Amino acid sequence: MPEAPITSAENGHFDVDENNKKILQFIEEVTTNADEVQQKVLAEILAQNAHVEYLQRHGLNGHTDRETFKKVMPAITYEDIQSDITRIASGDKSQILCSRPISEFLTSSGTSGGERKLMPTIEEELERRSKLYSLLMPVMSQFVPELEKGKGMYFLFIKSETKTPGGLPARPVLTSYYKSPHFKNRSPDPYTNYTSPNETILCSDSDQSMYSQILCGLCQNKEVLRVGAVFASGFIRAIRFLEKHWPFLCHDIRAGTINNQITDPSVREAVMKILKPDPKLADFVEAECSKDSWQGIITRLWSNTKYIDVIVTGTMSQYIPTLDYYSNGLPLVCTMYASSECYFGVNLNPLCKPSEVAYTLIPTMGYFEFLPVHRNNGVTSSISMPKSLNEKEQQELVDLVDVKIGQEYELIVTTYAGLYRYRVGDVLRVAGFKNNAPQFNFICRKNVVLSIDSDKTDEVELQNAVKNAVTHLMPFDAHVTEYTSYADTTTIPGHYVLFWELNVNGSTPVPPSVFEDCCLTIEESLNSVYRQGRASDKSIGPLEIKTVESGTFDKLMDHAINFLGASINQYKTPRCVKFAPIVKLLNSRVVSNYFSPKCPKWVPGLKQWNNMN
Repeated sequence: MPEAPITSAENGHFDVDENNKKILQFIEEVTTNADEVQQKVLAEILAQNAHVEYLQRHGLNGHTDRETFKKVMPAITYEDIQSDITRIASGDKSQILCSRPISEFLTSSGTSGGERKLMPTIEEELERRSKLYSLLMPVMSQFVPELEKGKGMYFLFIKSETKTPGGLPARPVLTSYYKSPHFKNRSPDPYTNYTSPNETILCSDSDQSMYSQILCGLCQNKEVLRVGAVFASGFIRAIRFLEKHWPFLCHDIRAGTINNQITDPSVREAVMKILKPDPKLADFVEAECSKDSWQGIITRLWSNTKYIDVIVTGTMSQYIPTLDYYSNGLPLVCTMYASSECYFGVNLNPLCKPSEVAYTLIPTMGYFEFLPVHRNNGVTSSISMPKSLNEKEQQELVDLVDVKIGQEYELIVTTYAGLYRYRVGDVLRVAGFKNNAPQFNFICRKNVVLSIDSDKTDEVELQNAVKNAVTHLMPFDAHVTEYTSYADTTTIPGHYVLFWELNVNGSTPVPPSVFEDCCLTIEESLNSVYRQGRASDKSIGPLEIKTVESGTFDKLMDHAINFLGASINQYKTPRCVKFAPIVKLLNSRVVSNYFSPKCPKWVPGLKQWNNMN
């Protein structure tokens, strides 16, 4: 089976052109022979794991062919294997899902029962993920030459991690990667030459990490050719951090000393190797940052920047106008498509418009199948999919090379690490083909209505949270007659907004403190990814409730019927709104607003683990 060429530097010399040529040839080969590669991948996975308990349980009996696999193995959701995951997390070392030892769990941004899903992984998956990363810059170099002659200023961070009761690490996929030898001890490579020393990326204090990474980026501003973060929201947080802290950063650059608030010894040592007294640079940064407008601040401070490398597909598209403002319209590049379950593919046309981003799935990464999605256009873009598939739906699953242009599908993956026909939950639309491998637009995460960062809140969860909160109104004989929600990204960090229309029958007005309690109760009722974003990562701002005038939701229905073509017989109040005119209508009728007074409770690990301690 074709493998991505392993980049290496012999005698300290890295041959960029030769490396790029090999990588691009690899992409040509695997996309041309996509179906053959997929069959080999599946056979390899099934042969390697022939005797695991899960495959035996379903009667695969050592078969490695595609036909038998499709006949006997069901398409599943997380809940179908949760008991197996729990056994492994609790210390059961028998071959339950995978013949290789499970080395750690990757905590998904998706949740089950309000807690992060745990995705099993094995040591060799790090190598597979590294290979996908190795494809990115050779592709990019076709469109933006000579990137190897400068540095990338990427704001990368680790997140909180914990251990399962059985002692295995449980952490986000990027934290796992940044802490691995594949990242920390990477070979000299001009494409992974970052302004941020490893020590600043691996600092667990997010403020110290952010401050030191921005400081290093400013000190090397002339060398920076590309900037980025994982998500658009994270990059904008870095710019807003610079807005608040530039006087301190200028002081450090002028004096060649680092702020006393940076207490991590390894970070201080790494930064001091880069930081030298530079009054001229300090004056320049101060002059730019003290101007009234921050429009184009990225190109003003880092004038050689060619593009911004961030994810702006899916819910991240809401940040595009802000990025355009700060960058004077630099290209926004989405390079790859990946999740905790599996790394999937790359964008072979990286300078395309964000709305046209299409990812080519690389056939060596896992075995991919697709469930056709049929939906009616509604007021929200959330797609609801059945929890379990009947026999007819199972038979509808199609292979990678058999998808049809224009059709939407739910992605289903089989991995080397023990997931078999696992429903990832992403809805993709076929945009075209690279040779015989399809290219997909990312449409949305199924069932998600609200998202600011890596959080994903669905309609059922939001409904339950509101139900818990309205109990605070009962003593005042008040209740919520209608509500909807909105992810407000005009603030940094962004935050959830709920619009409530009330019916108040009591004679005593509802005090502001009661609405604040409602805000906090909603936050306490949301999933652990949301609560971590609020309490630990600081990537989500306090939840806001806006009360609106009586009759507001009638106006909302009128707008949907008269301007959006909704049917009065089928109209349902959307539980999330995104369409700008609707948000404007709701905001025009706000009577009062209230914010959550403090962060919701959050601790690393799953709730049941903490109860065991």
